[in-house]
Amino acid sequence: MVLKLPSRRTVLVFSIAAAACALMMDVRRTSAVGLARTGSIRGRVDLRRAPAPTPRRPGVQDLGAPAPRDLPDLLRSVVYLESAPRGAFETSEGGHVVMDQRNETFVPHVLAIMTGTTVDFPNSDAFYHNVFSLSKASRFDLGRYAAGRSKAVRFDKPGIVRVFCDIHSHMNAFILVFSHPFFALTNADGRYGIENVPAGTYNVIAWNEGTASEPLSVTVPDGGVAELDFALR
Repeated sequence: MVLKLPSRRTVLVFSIAAAACALMMDVRRTSAVGLARTGSIRGRVDLRRAPAPTPRRPGVQDLGAPAPRDLPDLLRSVVYLESAPRGAFETSEGGHVVMDQRNETFVPHVLAIMTGTTVDFPNSDAFYHNVFSLSKASRFDLGRYAAGRSKAVRFDKPGIVRVFCDIHSHMNAFILVFSHPFFALTNADGRYGIENVPAGTYNVIAWNEGTASEPLSVTVPDGGVAELDFALR
């Protein structure tokens, strides 16, 4: 019996067919990845402790008047992913946001921004302010400047920045700088929503007034919503 080997033409046809099949499988895999939808993480941060506002230094005009309270602003928390998905660390211009100085108070009391963001510090009071920070993530001193003027700082390093006024010791604020966009500030009811999160399992942290929760694990479904609540004591 003579074994008949396939011709070169037959081998070439089979090789082309195999390559085409492999290419189609790669296309299908790529399409499946491309069709993956992002999801979101939503929930609530419950503060078990009552935050106390920093006492404001009284002025002559305040004598006999009740002290202002800024508790609603202190109740706002920041919720964020401990580690972001791959590809989320692309550097980009973060734009401009504002932290005003009004009635001897930083407004808002908490900012959450991405690296590359510039924060403007306008002076809306009728007297001088001097904004500064000694934080490792960003050290700066804007010096004294009068009403109607504004100075700015660009934040290029992630971390927590404490902000103070050198003239009014009771003034303080926080700026949380992230290297990814997966964070959210809670509303007045303590609710938050982190959107456009790729499907997967993540550790999530809630932060309020210098206190951070233990990381909680959550799985974001493809195109779905994951619910996650926090209790900060």
